[in-house]
Amino acid sequence: MQVSKRGNSLAVRLPKALVEDLELKPGDKLDVVFAASERIAAVKDDRRAAAVERMRKRAWPVSENGAFHRNEANAR
Repeated sequence: MQVSKRGNSLAVRLPKALVEDLELKPGDKLDVVFAASERIAAVKDDRRAAAVERMRKRAWPVSENGAFHRNEANAR
């Protein structure tokens, strides 16, 4: 993987195979769980998916894509 500059930050492009294995899509978050001089370990942050699943188990209304809209939530 190659590190590139994006504004004031550095970015890494992920290989397609890794993206597919982790089922990543734009907007997903990764948490770095380990970093050493030559290795980095990251996991997909699925807290949103877990929250949506808890809401569905309680029969709370959730949109198909799991998106939350402030105006709709405040109208309830």
